[in-house]
Amino acid sequence: MFMNNFEYFAPKTPGEAFELVGRLGKKAKILAGGTDLVILMKDKIVSPECLIDITNIEEFEGIKYEPGKGMVIGATTKNSEVQYSEIVKEKYYALAYAAGEIGSSQVRHMGTIGGNSCNASPSGETPTPLVALGAKVIVSSAAGDREMPLEDFITGVRRIDLKEGEILTKFVLPEPAPKSASRYAYMGARDANEIDCVNMAVNIELEADNQTVKSVRLVMGSVFVRPLVSAAVPALLNGKKFSDELVEKAAEAAQGEAKPITDIRASEEYRHTIVGVLARRLLKEAFAAAQEV
Repeated sequence: MFMNNFEYFAPKTPGEAFELVGRLGKKAKILAGGTDLVILMKDKIVSPECLIDITNIEEFEGIKYEPGKGMVIGATTKNSEVQYSEIVKEKYYALAYAAGEIGSSQVRHMGTIGGNSCNASPSGETPTPLVALGAKVIVSSAAGDREMPLEDFITGVRRIDLKEGEILTKFVLPEPAPKSASRYAYMGARDANEIDCVNMAVNIELEADNQTVKSVRLVMGSVFVRPLVSAAVPALLNGKKFSDELVEKAAEAAQGEAKPITDIRASEEYRHTIVGVLARRLLKEAFAAAQEV
């Protein structure tokens, strides 16, 4: 359980951080909350020569919302801040709920929203709703910024599109569409401190008649190497009047897209079943919520 010897850096400005990351390269790991990285170091899975602690950099933290434009969330914002933020709950409900389901209270007060994506675990809680809500990430370096959808940033298990010298600095969420709502749910062996065997987020927008689906985005977690964006569900629902019959077809379609594995948490067959259960539930919940907007 002892970590390797390493050199510790705590930059206070973005410029200092970019200089360190660029100079140290692969020798260094970025430390924010540390709830994943420290465990990996104790288990000898990673043994960096240097740690660059970015938690003292004000520009990388905080939640900012501008009506009509959307929200920016700094990568080092604690998951507990996202969980308890009233504006996140109001505008991006699925994200606030998912942030509140990460580990224990202690973990949520230490861990960061950026770390939850950079860890790139297929069962990560916040990437699923972030993708459903259309979030983009900003990765920054001394050379400038790059922007991309979160589903492109996470490329596989423990793999992200972060080039040498870059740091994930913020998430950008678009203004929620009128008459839209998002919902999130998961399934695990117990209700707390559990790694999800399946999680899912749905974001739905309705036409003015309150019955026709204008657009829907359904994203599955822990059934693929990264958040899996359904193509079949929008193809079935967009432009159609919402009905139980369509929901059933959509749930079956989502099951057909899922590519789960069997592991210690659940079997492939069980995960397929749960995808259908969550899809039926979340589509109906999000539809009902969107009708009330």
